[in-house]
Amino acid sequence: MASGALAIRGGWVVDPASGTNGQADLLIRDGVVAAVGDIGPLGSARTIDAAGLVVTPGLIDVHVHLREPGLAHKETIETGTAAAAAGGFTTVFCMPNTVPTLDSPEAIRQLRTEIDRRACVRVRPIAAITKSRRGMEAVDFQALASEGVVGFSDDGDSTADSSIMRAALEAGRQLGLPVMVHCEDKDLANGSMHEGEVSFDLGLAGIPAEAEEIVIARDLALARLTGGWLHLCHVSTGQGAKMVRQAKGEGLRVSAEVMPHHLTMTDGWVAGKRSLVNVDEPAGPAAEVADPNTKVNPPLRPEADTRALLGALKDGTFDLVATDHAPHAAVEKEGVPFAQAAFGMSGSEFALPLMLALVRAGHLTLTDLVRLMSAEPATLWNLPQGRLTPGAPADVVLFDPDERWTPTKGGLRTKSANTPLLGMELRGRVRMSFVGGEERFRA
Repeated sequence: MASGALAIRGGWVVDPASGTNGQADLLIRDGVVAAVGDIGPLGSARTIDAAGLVVTPGLIDVHVHLREPGLAHKETIETGTAAAAAGGFTTVFCMPNTVPTLDSPEAIRQLRTEIDRRACVRVRPIAAITKSRRGMEAVDFQALASEGVVGFSDDGDSTADSSIMRAALEAGRQLGLPVMVHCEDKDLANGSMHEGEVSFDLGLAGIPAEAEEIVIARDLALARLTGGWLHLCHVSTGQGAKMVRQAKGEGLRVSAEVMPHHLTMTDGWVAGKRSLVNVDEPAGPAAEVADPNTKVNPPLRPEADTRALLGALKDGTFDLVATDHAPHAAVEKEGVPFAQAAFGMSGSEFALPLMLALVRAGHLTLTDLVRLMSAEPATLWNLPQGRLTPGAPADVVLFDPDERWTPTKGGLRTKSANTPLLGMELRGRVRMSFVGGEERFRA
């Protein structure tokens, strides 16, 4: 915990929790927010001039892959949390598809020891639904909840056994924790990109939208049966969003996330296009066809789906925006045939500029952005972060919404720069991130 006083002066403070949206000073003392407004002279307090910058609560990402334990060739706790801080995220939830799987109290305790020693942002573990994520035997939900996990997920796979999913949702209801589901019928999803005109033109095996939607429908039915909290990860189709909207209308306890890349990129990127959709940003230069960095799961969908997802974000169907930061080593992406390449994109350092592009296009306000990426995740999981009210943890991010920058491999904090955004000019960049009043990133 930081000690002493820090004054962040003259920034544009955006805090949905308090309704603040205007120029103000922010005073941090002993690791917590002490005051917001005109704080006057403070003598020897450290001062940061935030003129021209936006000051918000630290962003919260409920879906990242830190890859440890066991997969440090892709990412480490140090590099993954450094990337988060560079992207403005001061709290992240890490997925359990590690080696070994985060499926036991011992695994969670060992991970926490490493997090406490090596992470530069707050990390909250998500436990698996089934042992080793094999879908055959449920974990001890109560024991894992006692270790402070924030949910249960077999992310990377759907839990095929409906009786186990029912048990997980029933346990989650009793424990007050969500079951965070990756919805994919593996028997139907045996391709490498969205099944449609682009995949047919490229001669690549496709993944139909129905592979996602079938499992969304099943899991919503089980949520209806159990009353458990179902959290739908990375919804990528318009029909999937429609089902979420209908379920919420019924009163089901369901929350859902959408990813920036599914809002702003299409399956045309696999064909070499580099034009973001739903925004007014300039296109990048044409890229190689079937670039493995455009291979992600769920896959990039047609533009009609991106518009439907954006509509669902604007009407409240989606509760939040997460990244699904999925780093992979170069050997798994570079020089590998598209069909054999690993699924996943690096996302932590790109979410904010992509979302700011939607703000500039008039789809969202800055308050919407902060609500979706900070305040609402904090509210859903009952976290003390996500606000700049007096007494709240001083998790704060300062960013320039208009700064132009071009990402390069050497300029990123993540260990694995597997993103098709390399070499494209982006707008909006984090200048500083603080966790508990302590500086964790400075551009």
